[in-house]
Amino acid sequence: MKEVLRLGILELKEAYRRRELNPIEVTEAYLQWIKEIDPVIEAYITLDEEGALKAAEEAARRFHEGEASYLTGIPLAVKDNICTKGLLTTCASRILSNFVPPYDATVVERLRRQGAIILGKTNLDEFAMGSSTENSAFKLTRNPWDLKRTPGGSSGGSAAAVSAWECVVSLGSDTGGSIRQPAAFCGVVGLKPTYGRVSRYGLVAFASSLDQIGPLARSVEDCALLFEAISGHDPKDSTSLPIPQEEGLLEGIRGDPKGLRIGIPKEYFVQGLDEEVKERVLDLAALLEGLGLHVEEISLPHTEYAVATYYIICTSEASSNLARYDGVKYGLRVEGKDLMDMYMETRSKGFGPEVKRRIMLGTFALSAGYYDQYYYKASQVRTLIKRDFEQAFERCDLILTPTSPTPAFLLGEKVEDPLQMYLSDIFTIPANLAGLPALSIPCGLSKDGLPIGAQLIGRPCDERTILKVARAYQEASGLKLYPPVLDRLDSKR
Repeated sequence: MKEVLRLGILELKEAYRRRELNPIEVTEAYLQWIKEIDPVIEAYITLDEEGALKAAEEAARRFHEGEASYLTGIPLAVKDNICTKGLLTTCASRILSNFVPPYDATVVERLRRQGAIILGKTNLDEFAMGSSTENSAFKLTRNPWDLKRTPGGSSGGSAAAVSAWECVVSLGSDTGGSIRQPAAFCGVVGLKPTYGRVSRYGLVAFASSLDQIGPLARSVEDCALLFEAISGHDPKDSTSLPIPQEEGLLEGIRGDPKGLRIGIPKEYFVQGLDEEVKERVLDLAALLEGLGLHVEEISLPHTEYAVATYYIICTSEASSNLARYDGVKYGLRVEGKDLMDMYMETRSKGFGPEVKRRIMLGTFALSAGYYDQYYYKASQVRTLIKRDFEQAFERCDLILTPTSPTPAFLLGEKVEDPLQMYLSDIFTIPANLAGLPALSIPCGLSKDGLPIGAQLIGRPCDERTILKVARAYQEASGLKLYPPVLDRLDSKR
């Protein structure tokens, strides 16, 4: 089993081509491992054994008839806020605990078309609102590197599943760092694409001007292949950019990045940044210099306003988006003595504390007399943050920062202090506000044996350059991280 689970997309494809393996036995191996390890990790909300095995049979047929693509027969997981036809999609919320979508999200449709195998739906913070996956209404996902620690959030289930070898790759969503921060905490690669590069059709909305679907993987190559598969214009999404699907990405990122300019913003290396995180990120910068890239300090002066700006915008949009959950159209319905009482009972029992907190904050920010003072002002500051990046990219090709101020924190450590929880996304939020592509890549371990992530931010629609530099670092460093939970797998040998 161990050898099968350690194979990446290209290795699996080659094994299928040579008929050394077939998609059915690989899928069965993943399902067997999930049954053994997921009661410990709890990455999945829903496991679709029947659907996965049916898709595996179809993938085997495709290989037999020579119709296979890169993702044919690749077992993957999907965050449970992305719609899957006929398969429960809960957003980790009681209010959607029985919701089965009648359609696939565009990204899921594209994956199915390529013959990918969807193993199941992964856990998250309720409606993607959180940074630790502790806000899920159903279960507590644990970090494969230390079961007492959080996997990050909100895509904690997707990151933990990849890290614990419960899928080859996975899909997450990123509103303010929800792919990148869990990727950093779990020692995997996570990409937030440019806003509009990947269709949001079928993604249950949190903050529509910030949300973006993206891949998590154990290698830069696998991350690139999954991004290529889901990218491209979608007429069903009004915010989708009129740019075709990325093609030839794998070949494109294998080029030499020598000569590229890397900017390191001084505002990201301030008090509160863990010293080990700082050292590992600067070690990465030094390695890139050794590969012939130019590294220099830059400034993003409005960074200090990013968290406040983000939490006004995202809560305002959330309060509007979540108004649709009223007990009438779909999802949970709690009867009351009249219509208003039914609304109140349904939303009171259906939403968790963090979702209620954000709805109330957002409703306040949009209320009469406060809109100009809060939401409009935040929109203006958002423009200034975007302008900082535009000016920085006149001097550099990429920006390098830490992904998170610290390695993974303990479960329960920040639950009672929402502000401290919000600040854990301080380095990832600006890229969402500016709509820029950003990737987290592992760059080492702390003295406690916890993964540390570095973030590469690129120009709009320039995911290729980010991935090229990340791949060059991955190859030059030779860094391969294996979480302690895999000792269980080795013990079965």
